[in-house]
Amino acid sequence: MSGFRYVVADVFTDTPFEGNQVAVFTDARGIPDDKLQQIAREMNLSETVFVYTPEDEGHARIRIFTPSREMPFAGHPTLGTAFVLSTPLSLEEIRLETLRGLIPVRLEREDGRIVFGRMAQPLPTIEPYDKAEELFEILGVEGSELPVEVYDNGVKHLYVTLGSEDEVAALRPDLRRLGDEPELCFNCFAG
Repeated sequence: MSGFRYVVADVFTDTPFEGNQVAVFTDARGIPDDKLQQIAREMNLSETVFVYTPEDEGHARIRIFTPSREMPFAGHPTLGTAFVLSTPLSLEEIRLETLRGLIPVRLEREDGRIVFGRMAQPLPTIEPYDKAEELFEILGVEGSELPVEVYDNGVKHLYVTLGSEDEVAALRPDLRRLGDEPELCFNCFAG
């Protein structure tokens, strides 16, 4: 497989080789679906985006992959893709179709160069986590000061609230057992 153009964008910075990198394949129509995950794994960046023609009211449709799975939505790859695609099109707003819906990104320019992007993200879903007691055992904690909830905005985050920064620093979770929940990102915080 060859001949597919991609751009590596440095998101959240104006300094090359800094920020949060994302690979954007600007025309993925010829890439077989069964190769997308392999390509993302080979790129080995936090996310790789594949751009397609829109199916609805967007300017483009995007699919976002980490090295291990496809995500319905994520912020930094959406912003990075908006910058990459909007630069030659000189758009003030680009609408990107994601698996979580249409995401409009407003772009600000200075001297013709994009300097800032603001997007309207989809509303997250929040629901109780039904295996909280098992999670406390895995983390080695007595419990959470707030209900343990799954916050889903394309990437599912599980939040556990501990009593102090020292409790967070003392965590020694069973990482192997945490790996049994590959679609969740775990966040423990104090305060």
